[in-house]
Amino acid sequence: MTYYVGGEVNQSDLLGVGNPRYFYAIRRTEEGTLYFAKIDQLKDVGTIVVNTPGNAAGDYEEFEYGVDFFDGRSAETHNRTYANLYWDQYRWDNKNIFYYLDDQGNFVVRVNQAYTYDPTQIIS
Repeated sequence: MTYYVGGEVNQSDLLGVGNPRYFYAIRRTEEGTLYFAKIDQLKDVGTIVVNTPGNAAGDYEEFEYGVDFFDGRSAETHNRTYANLYWDQYRWDNKNIFYYLDDQGNFVVRVNQAYTYDPTQIIS
């Protein structure tokens, strides 16, 4: 909990009632490397790239706070549906979720259970 002069400010005061705290995004390169981003809106001050530079016809223009997106790749061909969209999927949530690959290569999710990421695998 963070305290400010003049009283206590809680999450709903900062984000608005019912608004999600965390942003999660995942993408895969053509070589198969998997990237994951997690943004805590109450702690992180960085930005997230939605579209990479390119012809505007390849932009994803429906990015909206709080609205999840899972259609960054075609189900049939696995090709990108928007040429400039940086993330294949993204979602918003109030739960503190930790995604990782285990030793067997399984994609694992932990909800409200901390996971320490290998520092050599973290890219800022």
